[in-house]
Amino acid sequence: MAIKSFKRYEKKFILDKEQYNKLIPKLLEYMTPDKYCKSGKNYNIYNIYYDTEHNDVIRHSISKPFYKEKLRLRSYKIPTNSSDKVFLELKKKINGIVNKRRVSLTLEEAYKFLELGEIPYSNDYINTQILNEIEYYLNNNTVKPTVYIGYTRNAFFAKDDPDFRLTFDSNIISRRNNLSLELGNSGEDILGEDKYLMEVKILGAIPVWFTRILSELSIYNTHFSKYGNEYMSYCLNKQNNHIKGEKVC
Repeated sequence: MAIKSFKRYEKKFILDKEQYNKLIPKLLEYMTPDKYCKSGKNYNIYNIYYDTEHNDVIRHSISKPFYKEKLRLRSYKIPTNSSDKVFLELKKKINGIVNKRRVSLTLEEAYKFLELGEIPYSNDYINTQILNEIEYYLNNNTVKPTVYIGYTRNAFFAKDDPDFRLTFDSNIISRRNNLSLELGNSGEDILGEDKYLMEVKILGAIPVWFTRILSELSIYNTHFSKYGNEYMSYCLNKQNNHIKGEKVC
């Protein structure tokens, strides 16, 4: 197993195709593509988010609290067998600072942990600490697989500052049925055709050269949560369909 920990600020922007096509060439003067995005290639991300029966996790999250956390199971390819690698992530946000703790597991280990409470063995102290944090979360939150969200990503790192990272997510697809990573990417588009969600991930200040480029292209900061927007769309669909007697929003 491998463990990674991230602590950063995140800023979000929504771009149309014209803005995206103009921005990328400008970025290449200051940034280099992620190792998985060489030669113009993108990569896919597949997620299962865990929530309560009444969507309490996302309801709390979109209320903009000082502290929030969410649990998700992530893969960078569609798993085809129980030994494929996945990542179990506990993402926390405290007063605007994002802290993401994650552990790499096999699909079988992840399912046994999430469904049966069987903690994977590790002789590494940090790995054990993260697994204990996730166990504590599971013991204090009655959550289950609730939403699938998948998307295509393009990513860049600043040449002079590896802590400054940009990601561009498109084809953001969600569904509330068939909640298995093995079933791949299908569902409803929650961002829109020819739209890109740009996320700025940084530990310190945003570079001056980047703010200048944003100004030139009229790209402005916005608020967009993949899971939050999925939930609001879910509520709207329920209301439009006049479904009563179910606590959804």
